[in-house]
Amino acid sequence: MVEAAVTADNTCDTKPLRVGLDIGSTTVKAVVLDQTDSLDAVLFSDYRRHHANVRATVAGLLEDIHKELEARGRGDEPIRLAITGSGGLALADNLHVPFVQEVIAETRAIDEEYPQADVIIELGGEDAKITYLKPTPEQRMNGSCAGGTGAFIDQMATLLDTDAAGLNDMAKHYETLYPIASRCGVFAKTDLQPLINDGAAKPDLAASIFTAVATQTIAGLASGRPIHGTVIFLGGPLFFMSELREAFHRALEDKVDEFIVPTDAHLYVAFGSALLAGEPDQLEEGQHFEARTCVDILQSLEDLKNLPANTPTMPPLFPTEADREAFNKRHHREHVHIGTLEGAQGPHFLGIDAGSTTIKATLVNDDREIVWSSYATNEGSPLTAAVNIVKQIQSQLPEGAWIARSCATGYGEGLITTGLHLDEGVVETMAHYRGAEMVSPGVTAVIDIGGQDMKYLAITDGVIDSIAVNEACSSGCGSFLQTFAMSMGLSIEEFTQKALASTHPVDLGSRCTVFMNSSVKQAQKEGASIEDIAAGLCYSVVRNALYKVIKLRDSGELGDTVVVQGGTFLNDAVLRAFELLTERQVTRPNIAGLMGAYGAALTARMHYVDVADETDSLVAADGSALKDDAERNAQNDEHTVVIDGVKHTASSILTGDALDALTMTTERDVCKLCQNHCKLTITTFADGARYVTGNRCERGGDAKR
Repeated sequence: MVEAAVTADNTCDTKPLRVGLDIGSTTVKAVVLDQTDSLDAVLFSDYRRHHANVRATVAGLLEDIHKELEARGRGDEPIRLAITGSGGLALADNLHVPFVQEVIAETRAIDEEYPQADVIIELGGEDAKITYLKPTPEQRMNGSCAGGTGAFIDQMATLLDTDAAGLNDMAKHYETLYPIASRCGVFAKTDLQPLINDGAAKPDLAASIFTAVATQTIAGLASGRPIHGTVIFLGGPLFFMSELREAFHRALEDKVDEFIVPTDAHLYVAFGSALLAGEPDQLEEGQHFEARTCVDILQSLEDLKNLPANTPTMPPLFPTEADREAFNKRHHREHVHIGTLEGAQGPHFLGIDAGSTTIKATLVNDDREIVWSSYATNEGSPLTAAVNIVKQIQSQLPEGAWIARSCATGYGEGLITTGLHLDEGVVETMAHYRGAEMVSPGVTAVIDIGGQDMKYLAITDGVIDSIAVNEACSSGCGSFLQTFAMSMGLSIEEFTQKALASTHPVDLGSRCTVFMNSSVKQAQKEGASIEDIAAGLCYSVVRNALYKVIKLRDSGELGDTVVVQGGTFLNDAVLRAFELLTERQVTRPNIAGLMGAYGAALTARMHYVDVADETDSLVAADGSALKDDAERNAQNDEHTVVIDGVKHTASSILTGDALDALTMTTERDVCKLCQNHCKLTITTFADGARYVTGNRCERGGDAKR
């Protein structure tokens, strides 16, 4: 946008032309001031996305500024340029122009226009800030997580098949708000996907996303310090999205006297930078540079094109073909025999691992061999996926074979165990350990990377010594790679092949998924190939696991027998990156993606007691001896099968009509048994069984309350 301003005649000029550039993580903002210090009377202002090509975007803006000055007959007039913003420091150094800290530029602009302000809330593309102005300025901003920023909103909008503006329009018509995680874009996707699958109205989801952003900003940054008085909203997302502002109004209701949205809220940091460009005494020592013409600055920008790219790289995954062959020989062999149901006889044990995005199942015979397995996405409904698995197994079991006992593990353990009447559930860590111990006896470390979670088990002398899991961040999990593969137009299999072919993997560091978008775009601009970016992302996944979750100081801490598992390690590029970074040869079972389900099946087998093996010396529950076979049979008839005239114990899992008739209803409630006031989700099944989630203590989880 170009706004004309009434300016004094050139001969009466008392102030130089001042230009402020705010180079953010996703956009560049420009403001040109002449004689007035008002944002209402600027010579030029604009706001553009830079798509990681900052130099070209800044050049385009300066060319437009030059054209505007030429149109006014002032094309050769020198300008004072100051740069600010998270992406501006390197460019300011290269151009030899002053760099101004964001908080100083922002505070200067607000002092000029709204001296009564108490707090500034600013959201950018990848950053969120709260600045307390009184008694002395104090700025708090997000660190390694971009949850709840503009880029987070863009990600969520994509899930709802719209853009940020469309999301805002949807939210205007909301009726219900759902709890959605905003600390991590990947976790928020998990909250949204089931709601989308269940047919939740898009306006409700859009408003819930904005509410999550407001909650994240206030809770995460204010950290208990009250926000009150006059609050100023700055930054693109808050300027362009009325419903995001409404979410903040709801969150800060009765605490704030006045909310102000400046007319050009997205330009304020650039405006402050322009003001400071004309106040050399306010700049830091060593930041004094002579005024220069636009043509001179544009020439300096052009010269920067020829600077060599300084993208750091990592070692190739396979320096030679011999390394590749040795790797394949080690990892593409069978650790656990996988058979078929053909000719199966006797008791079988079912293990179901209901993960965050997938559901895995294994059926194991009495010799611990897998005779049937399944690995699929849960489509947002783990219970429906589990029902389909059980139906398939029951329809394929030959005569003389039966499900003797069943066990669930994973995120959906409680829901599936209750709904399908499984015999037991087992905590994930034990399931994975039992699977790993069966594959590699004497295992010392188990590292599992799933769709959105990472687990590390340290084992000493057969006992789990310590456990580490990812908490508020899922960068470096399976979904992380899947998202990038999709953005490159590749399937995960094609992505893996590209990574394995890389010769100079890009060093992308270990960062938040949202931040990583910028790193990838920057690498692309500097000419990195898809192969090198794919391999760099695989390195990043492993570094996140090793240094953020396990917090590894020395690879020796892993011990001699390391088992890696989880669907993400089925990716050969991730596995190879892990071996290179830890300098260890590890074991990846041929069932790496099924280890949780395999461990659950082994748990079921371990706890199985067959009525056929019992003797007449059995005692009743009250301690008295059972009187006769008839009485014993009556006690065990409910879950038994008769094979060749012999009665055997069978699983309590639903079968036949009961499985077909399985339905559930979900309601939300607030537990008032203590001051936590947990928001409960209560699932009631057709047979009256109930499952409660959302409770922070056992009282709220009481299904009978």
